[in-house]
Amino acid sequence: MTGDTTGSGLRAPLTGSTAPCWVNLMTRDLESAQKFYGAVMGWTFRQGRLGREFAVARRGDVPVAGLGAVATAYRVAVAWTPYFAVRDADAAAGRIRERSGTVAVGPLTLSKGRGALAADRDGASFGIWERTAPTTPPPSPHGRSHAWLRLRTRNAFDAAIFYGEVLEWASGRPGACEVGYEKDEVIVRCGGRQLARIGSGAVEAAPDPLVRPHWQVNFPVDDLAAAVATARDHGGSLVEELSRPEGHEATLVDPEGGLFTLTDSGSS
Repeated sequence: MTGDTTGSGLRAPLTGSTAPCWVNLMTRDLESAQKFYGAVMGWTFRQGRLGREFAVARRGDVPVAGLGAVATAYRVAVAWTPYFAVRDADAAAGRIRERSGTVAVGPLTLSKGRGALAADRDGASFGIWERTAPTTPPPSPHGRSHAWLRLRTRNAFDAAIFYGEVLEWASGRPGACEVGYEKDEVIVRCGGRQLARIGSGAVEAAPDPLVRPHWQVNFPVDDLAAAVATARDHGGSLVEELSRPEGHEATLVDPEGGLFTLTDSGSS
């Protein structure tokens, strides 16, 4: 994991090819997903190294997210999923199972690393990624995060212990993420910047997907109202709007049912 600064003086991004986390959309129609997120986020796309069913979203020249038309093949829901960097994917998969989590796919060797798709013991899906090929981390555009995360879970402190042990957070190793507590939330920071907030109150059997345990991917945008309007114009729907202490945010669903959140760029 990386929390170092780059040669440009900007902190390394929290999400990206060499960062603590990478976010990936599992979708059914890659072309339609690119059109939607290109319009809403202003991203451009390049074919991924894994073939025509994969694409890498870019903000300028910086890779910010992955998209893969794999939801049908892997029989999983259309969803945004965080993949967390680990030193050893096989060892991390073992730690997931030992702590009553589930490894659904992998670890598999894919392009420049090894990855696995998993779920924690409350059912929230996430991935792990061991990078095996060296690369140079790009700077974060405008010195801000590409994305940050929120975990809605049954018990924030139990979840923090699970992920801390699986991902070696707060281990004291160089570059490891740090875990702290603010009011009723667990805050995960890497290199001094917020990567994730973990909050309690999710209900595993709830019919509402916003209430069930899940990782919520937040993308910062410069103009939240304009981005929401563009999403609606391109077939998306607004699910929820909230004003939080860290900023205003809107949760939407894309045309295929994938949930994502847009937040004021100043709160990232």
